Amino acid sequence: MASAERSSRISGFYKMPVGERIGVVSTNVGLTREEAELLGAGGGLSVDAADHMIENVVGTMSYPFGVAVNFRVNGRDYLVPMVLEEPSVVAAASNMARLMREGVGIRTSSTDPVMIGQIQVLNVPNMKDALEALRKNESRLIELANQQDPVLVKFGGGARDIKLRTIESDVGRMLIVHLLVDCGDAMGANAVNTMCEALAPFVEELTGGRVLLRILSNLADHRLAKAEVTVRKEDIGGDRAVDDLVAAWAFADADPYRAATHNKGIMNGVVAVALATAQDHRALEAGAHAYAARSGRYRSLSRWTKNDDGNLVGILEMPMAVGLVGGATRTHPMARLALKVLGVSKARELAELMAAVGLAQNLGALRALVQEGIQHGHMRLHARNLVVMAGADGDLIDRAVEALIASGEIRFDKAQEIVKRIRG
Repeated sequence: MASAERSSRISGFYKMPVGERIGVVSTNVGLTREEAELLGAGGGLSVDAADHMIENVVGTMSYPFGVAVNFRVNGRDYLVPMVLEEPSVVAAASNMARLMREGVGIRTSSTDPVMIGQIQVLNVPNMKDALEALRKNESRLIELANQQDPVLVKFGGGARDIKLRTIESDVGRMLIVHLLVDCGDAMGANAVNTMCEALAPFVEELTGGRVLLRILSNLADHRLAKAEVTVRKEDIGGDRAVDDLVAAWAFADADPYRAATHNKGIMNGVVAVALATAQDHRALEAGAHAYAARSGRYRSLSRWTKNDDGNLVGILEMPMAVGLVGGATRTHPMARLALKVLGVSKARELAELMAAVGLAQNLGALRALVQEGIQHGHMRLHARNLVVMAGADGDLIDRAVEALIASGEIRFDKAQEIVKRIRG
């Protein structure tokens, strides 16, 4: 858990020079000198280390590593590391977290970290007999699965249950065996896949069919994280603002064209934390969007309503398959540093915090849309990038940004003209 002494409420953090920000974070979370230096080192991953992570390595690529402030979750403060290239996301998450701080702040919960492994069985001669045989041997199947990972079992995880499904497909009827595995503090893909491989011969023996695929499912609907918050109407702009935010959410929930962009905004926050902590963000994306379509229609992952007091209430529930052990989470030095900044010790805590960030990011996007249009914040940050590219530095940057925005022509050639004029 995050230390009770930590405070994420850092006034003016965005105005500080990078070196001062590193100093504030270092003091807040107790970074060593080497860790603080790593933050300013431009990525922290050597080509040699990268060569051991993937194939055909020829270099590395860095993304901005930011820290969102103001987060208070279940009564504890967190500084949240976020890695992404898109402007305004970290700012929006921090601003919304400030509005969500009242009382315990964002409230979160999660289910047990259970993943699903799927075993596909074809050419089953008698489906009724096959299902009966599998049900009679559930305990043996679970025992065999757990023999594949005694360490996971030792730490309280392991195979928990067997679920059976039959589905119709373009190539006929097939039997699908679901193996439910508590993965503890691991994401669990390797453990689950190994277990499914081990069960395949026994499943064939019991069913008389032929096992084809043995693979984890990224629709982790047994492994859910939930975040809830109540924002006072006076903090969000009054009754009209609350009504507009609910109407904007309702549009997303009713229309898949809007829902796709709405949910992308949620994933802006979730994936930024996933990248910082070296999670499998592709799996998170796939699971989230599949979960959004579980009713047969693609809908919003979040829900926003107005309560009896006129305040805004938000809920986000989604699959969150993350881990703190194994993979790049432990081999990438910046991922280890990000986990120290975040201050989490359990995968469930990380999952819940990621849901909290997704909810805050969702509110930030909705608020921008209903109040000023999404381009307002984006264009200010784009203008800043342009004037820096045009050669502005120090105090000149803010003056050039204001002049570029006032011109109404957010272009590089205009930025060059303004920077040259101010300097001249």
